Parts: sequence; C-alpha cells; structure tokens
Amino acid sequence: MLLWNFLPLAHVAAVIASAIYFSGTWRWGAPLIALYLAPPLLCRLILSISHLAGGSYPVGSRAFAVWWATAQTQMLFNRLPILEELLRLIPGLYSLWLRLWGAKIGRLTFWAPGTRILDRSFLQIGNDVVTGAGVRFNPHVIESVGGVPTLHLGEISVGNGCQLGGYCLLTAGCVVADGEAVHAFALLPPFSHWSGGRRGKLTVPGKAAQ
Repeated sequence: MLLWNFLPLAHVAAVIASAIYFSGTWRWGAPLIALYLAPPLLCRLILSISHLAGGSYPVGSRAFAVWWATAQTQMLFNRLPILEELLRLIPGLYSLWLRLWGAKIGRLTFWAPGTRILDRSFLQIGNDVVTGAGVRFNPHVIESVGGVPTLHLGEISVGNGCQLGGYCLLTAGCVVADGEAVHAFALLPPFSHWSGGRRGKLTVPGKAAQ
C-alpha cells in the first residue's frame, strides 16, 4: 500500500516528461492528457478490477487498500484545487470530467467556486443542482468503531433541483431528497438523509469487511 503513496509524484513526473518529450501538435495535448485523463482512467480500472462497494471497512483490510489506491489517483487535484477550478470555467466541462471518474452527474449542474470533492467515483448528482461556495463532498470518513479504526465509504446522492448552501459538508453515504435546500454550514454525518428541510436519523452502514 505504501507504494501507492508515490503515485502523485509519478503523476507530476508524467506531466513534466510529456511536456519535454512531445513537440508540435502534442506539445500541449500530451501534458493535458497526462494531467486530466490518465488519473480518472486509472481509477476506473482499479475499481473495475476490485469492485469496491460502499460500506464500512476496518483500516488495513483489502477494501481499505483498494480505496487508498483510488485516493492516490486523485491526490494531485486535492492538493491543488486550482486544477479543478480551471475546468469549471468552461460550462459542462467539469461535470464531464467527473463522469470520467465514474460519478453520475445530471444536466445543468452549477459548481460554485471553492467546491471540493473527494472520492469522485462515489458521487451522484441529479439535474438542476446548485452548489454554494465552498461546499464539501466527502464520500469517506475514518473513525473508531469499537476501538477499531474504520473507513466509512458510501456514494453521496443529491436529488434533482437541490440547492446546497455555502460551506455545507456532505459525508459518506448521505442522501439529499429531490427539491431540497440544505442550509449553509450544514453537516451531514455518514449515512444520513436530508428531507423535509431537516436531517434525518442515521441509517445502518454496510457490514464491515474483514
């Protein structure tokens, strides 16, 4: 698992190497491919081989190792948010890029400045959704369960026509019903549900894998 920690560095090296090696038409195209296309394709490959599903997994389990590998494919974008902000300047491009990771993104989604997404493969956004500034989508949470460090991983689902207030935080397995307006700075703990203008009780997460 430690070898995956070098993946962000390899990602940067690949971008630099492609900029040096290629010339002519590919002088700019190759680095952009290495920067924006290679990581989501690698992540999709890992997930297609491992079939990682949402649930709760002890740290150190096979499922945790698979998740860790996918997290490293996204690390450069998490460290340098400006890379995603540049994509948001072109309408529709950022949503298209998220779909490359395996996210399900509806039409006419507005991504406000400062929106942050982790685990891009575990995201489902409906049509006509508006995010406020600084909204956080975090499909994973690590906490102690019975004294055992445990990874909670789950797809975040936001229904059609929703509005997410600025700086709210949606975590693993959260569901926002159609047409809801989540207020600014709201916190949705893992596997919770937002409906009728309020946060519902937590559901039971998937059984931890050994």
